[in-house]
Amino acid sequence: MSEFRLRTLELIDAGRQLYQMGLVPATSGNLSARMSDGTLAVTVSGRHKGKLCEDDIMQVTATGQSLDDRRPSAECLLHVQIYNRIPDARVVLHPHSINATLLSRLRDGALVLQDYELLKAFPGIDTHHCEVRVPIFNNCQDIAHLAAEVDAGLSGKEPGYLIRGHGFYTWGNTVEDALRHVEAFEFLFECEMRLTGLKQ
Repeated sequence: MSEFRLRTLELIDAGRQLYQMGLVPATSGNLSARMSDGTLAVTVSGRHKGKLCEDDIMQVTATGQSLDDRRPSAECLLHVQIYNRIPDARVVLHPHSINATLLSRLRDGALVLQDYELLKAFPGIDTHHCEVRVPIFNNCQDIAHLAAEVDAGLSGKEPGYLIRGHGFYTWGNTVEDALRHVEAFEFLFECEMRLTGLKQ
């Protein structure tokens, strides 16, 4: 089996899992995987992530240019930015969850997650006595501009970031790692939303 087909099947499965979790409604979200030659397998623009088939995953260059004349996700450059900035990232997942969308509108600058046991789901964290900063970037339809903003605002140590009123990005060395980060983020985002309600 070719590497591209293997990554395609992994992304199809990831899309179905995200849809079952309620994190990619309608045709929202996008998914990608970096291959050993530097090219990317990425979802085709406008496809339902819970109903992906092999034709819904395409191959682009390391800079996001289509290799088969189809149009990749509009946010492909955000995936490219992550792969360029974070060498260990091999998979990037972008869900649109209710909790992430709301928190991105309620907080300014960054969401700070602190003293949660589940922070240990992220790489390099082995104690709940820590603080994880999740940057929040303003949404923009100029994806090249947004990618530049993200690049300037990331330290490279974060496990993900939020886009205001939009959703979040996270990544991992494998699909399993990236999905674990999605699940951890969703738990933590829900905790933060409930705390927000209690403080009002």
